[in-house]
Amino acid sequence: MTSFDRRITPVRPDLAAAHLAGQVESARFVEPRLMRVCAPSAWLRRSPAPDAPVDTEVLFGERVAVYETTEEGWAWGQVQTDDYVGWLSAEALSPAGDEADHRVATLRTFVYPGPSIKTTPLMALSIGARLRVLDRQGPFALTDAGGFVFAAHLAPLASREADYVAVASTFVGTPYLWGGRTSLGLDCSALVQLSLAACGVAAPRDSDMQERGCGRPLPDLRNDALERGDLVFWKGHVGIMQDAQTLLHANGHHMLVVAEPFAEARARILDATGADVTSFKRF
Repeated sequence: MTSFDRRITPVRPDLAAAHLAGQVESARFVEPRLMRVCAPSAWLRRSPAPDAPVDTEVLFGERVAVYETTEEGWAWGQVQTDDYVGWLSAEALSPAGDEADHRVATLRTFVYPGPSIKTTPLMALSIGARLRVLDRQGPFALTDAGGFVFAAHLAPLASREADYVAVASTFVGTPYLWGGRTSLGLDCSALVQLSLAACGVAAPRDSDMQERGCGRPLPDLRNDALERGDLVFWKGHVGIMQDAQTLLHANGHHMLVVAEPFAEARARILDATGADVTSFKRF
């Protein structure tokens, strides 16, 4: 059987995506049903259980190709944004509908039941969430999900931010959360992925995937030769250079997104794990 990465390949011994027929072994091959996340976010788990390990978090409006829905209320599918495969609560999904045309461009925004800030919000959406705007009422955008969002907090889906480091810097102080992808909590690779996405650059979900697929490799540079925007990788960790001396990263030491001297972070990680930087990458 062809080797594959279980994280991004929709295949199990009993079921696989139809397009993989002839490439992998499975009992049956099925076509997907396209759904979208209708909850503020949804955990993607390794197995259909509420206490199963979390791999990542899927944002409101992101589409999921669903290959199976169980009687217990779990859906197994592949996230269309970054190809991650896993189990979500079926209650967090709804029919895909029309394509989104806007994204949340601020760290967080509220969805109101009417075009007024004095109504009680229905939910809060994080940066990167996707919506379809149907109409404008004053400063509010009416979405196809039925709620109103402050229009200035949205940007056309095709628009691009100019500086992904500036986007990443807005997360400083956000709690570290393994598997998280929202402004309530996120991990190191989600910080990179979300910041690049705001600038129109699609990045894989995990740090090892990003190390293989993002930017061009650099030699083992001296600290003073690094530049703003360079990615720094360790085994299982990634950070962004905010400037030539400062590393911006979500990390389990501070349990926050922080900007700190790169030399200090490098020394601390080496002391704690015995592992040094594995690569530098530049766009």
